[in-house]
Amino acid sequence: MNAPDCPSSGVSAIDEHLLSFFQDGVRMLGLPKSLGEIYGVLFASPTPLTMHDLVTRLGISKGSASQGLKTLRTLGAVREVDYKDDRKTYFQADVELKKLVGGFIREEIRPHLQSGKHKLQNLHTEAQKIDDPELREFYDERIERLERWSRKANLVLPLLQKFLGE
Repeated sequence: MNAPDCPSSGVSAIDEHLLSFFQDGVRMLGLPKSLGEIYGVLFASPTPLTMHDLVTRLGISKGSASQGLKTLRTLGAVREVDYKDDRKTYFQADVELKKLVGGFIREEIRPHLQSGKHKLQNLHTEAQKIDDPELREFYDERIERLERWSRKANLVLPLLQKFLGE
């Protein structure tokens, strides 16, 4: 298979709408805007693109494109596509929802929940140091609420992954 032809600049109106859609999506998840832009361009492209194509189309630095692609690969949102007659590496959006959600849960949510367990233990320790019984009771209740939320999240995530076929 030959390397795809790729326009060097400009995006159509539909591409801009797709870009905006993914920019909003990553913003909701607290991820960098450039991730949404890179994924959006790859999602909108009928052919795989090189990093140079992304840099040119988005007007971002090579370092930003490289870091964004690395993150998106880790999340399972982008995959590399090699061509026999071309030494360049091409990238393509993975469009399977279960992979996208599964990668986000694995790489972003689970580590946060794990670190949250340690933070909750620290909160318990600090709450025990409070001399005022009413204030200590207040913080104990809040910490217990956080623990319930954490337990629920740990129950829901596997169900969500199973629902999506992960």
